[in-house]
Amino acid sequence: MTEPSASAPPDPAAQPRRRGRRSGGADTRAGLLAAARVEFADRGFDGATVRRIADRAGVDPAMVNHWFGGKEKLFLAALDLPIEPEQVRERVLRGPDDAVGERIVRTFLTVWDTGGGAPMAAMLRSVAGHDAAARMLREFVGRAILVPVTRVHSPDRPDERGALVAAQLIGIGMIRYVVRLEPLASAPREDVVAAVGPTVQRYLTGNLGATNPEE
Repeated sequence: MTEPSASAPPDPAAQPRRRGRRSGGADTRAGLLAAARVEFADRGFDGATVRRIADRAGVDPAMVNHWFGGKEKLFLAALDLPIEPEQVRERVLRGPDDAVGERIVRTFLTVWDTGGGAPMAAMLRSVAGHDAAARMLREFVGRAILVPVTRVHSPDRPDERGALVAAQLIGIGMIRYVVRLEPLASAPREDVVAAVGPTVQRYLTGNLGATNPEE
């Protein structure tokens, strides 16, 4: 039997697939971000898994936690969202039921006002111009933020209530940070909270009216 030449190159098909961290941290992080954007766009926030993202990037799934701390934070980095969902949920869910509307508005404005609203404006422009980004944001905000809130505070019709709250918040963000319509653009945060909080409160806990004209 003929021995293979010592100088012969290794057969690529016989080599095990390399997993784990790529050479160069920046390359690994960039690869995960690129893979995440594709997976989130194709499958949505719920359908995209850490394993699929890691496989697409050619790294071990542990690298997602190493670089981003989990799927939620990888999503934030992929879409450049100025929102920490854990902090939002904690601030909103802690407190009396009759003030949850004010807490939601105050929390979101506090996050969005960081950097003069520039991160929020950039995110809204991205969502407005890209269907994939809009789908990712829609699924993420619903699942990660509004579903936990409506599950705790809303008596019925949680999907409808969550959508109404989202419409109110995104509308405020668009007017305050993108269109910059005065006086809302420069209004003190607590003035906006006082004006909009009761509306969000009604969306979450109040009577929304009949579900069809015959009711």
